[in-house]
Amino acid sequence: MPKTLLYALPLALAALLAGIWLAQARLAPQAPPDPMEAVWPLAFPDLQDQPQALSQWRGQIVVLNFWASWCAPCREEMPDFAALRAETHGRGVEFVGIAIDGKSNVAKFLERQPVGYPILIGEGAAHGLVRRLGNASGALPYTVVLDRDGRIVFRHLGRLPRATLETTLRNIGA
Repeated sequence: MPKTLLYALPLALAALLAGIWLAQARLAPQAPPDPMEAVWPLAFPDLQDQPQALSQWRGQIVVLNFWASWCAPCREEMPDFAALRAETHGRGVEFVGIAIDGKSNVAKFLERQPVGYPILIGEGAAHGLVRRLGNASGALPYTVVLDRDGRIVFRHLGRLPRATLETTLRNIGA
């Protein structure tokens, strides 16, 4: 074997190994960023057009529900949410409804069926948030439960049975 080949072979092998290491370091799957870090700074208007920052509920258990006035399963679960909010609010639990709907539709609906928890108007801007929180389809209703540390502990697409939500809240100390 020629002497130059003896020197070139280890260099080529070192370059190959360095390339493999670099590719793995750059292309290896990374843990997804915490979606809530991008969510807490967001604000949506309430029915009085006052911006409400989601961060005001940080440190509480938060039941974040995405809904629309035209969505039958959304309307069906809201009385259960209102009742559970009344039962758990004193224990640091807050329900927040984000309507993927227009303000006038939401206001008309809430005149007929008031709820005792904050309702924010997300309209189209909330679609991106729904997807960021794990609902790739964007279908409604969609509910996310956050623990006191702001971690997502439960996600549910579709009408959420009251018993399921009660169990979830009890399991995280509500």
